[in-house]
Amino acid sequence: MKKLLVSACLLGCRCRYDGKSCANENVIALKDRYELIPVCPEQLGGLPTPRNPSERKDGGVFMNDGTDVTKAYRKGAAESLYLARTLGVQKALLKAKSPSCGKGLIYDGSFTGKKIEGNGVTAELLLENGIEVFTEDELAVFAEENA
Repeated sequence: MKKLLVSACLLGCRCRYDGKSCANENVIALKDRYELIPVCPEQLGGLPTPRNPSERKDGGVFMNDGTDVTKAYRKGAAESLYLARTLGVQKALLKAKSPSCGKGLIYDGSFTGKKIEGNGVTAELLLENGIEVFTEDELAVFAEENA
């Protein structure tokens, strides 16, 4: 069975910044076809749950109170990449728009809900290292490409 790195919040783990999950039944259903490897890069980077919301801005990641958490996000991304390499993972399914896991579209750093083109820190590192990244918003594409 192929392995798939998955944002733990999509699997129902309460690891989001607000202490909630965003369980996605379509993602969870992939367990029948893949060995799902849950990751929460923010927690792997040492951030607590719950925590203040964060967004990418000016090459870094900042909480809504101005705290620079870039180092924690980079550490979590590196740990996620380490797990993927160690376990032979080739694909990841990550949380859309997240400053860590988002791919293609992320929040702009103003904490106003505005989105811009870009990738989260973990998604960016995985892509740079040849790991294909999808978000839950791309499940149809993922299913088509991996049928």
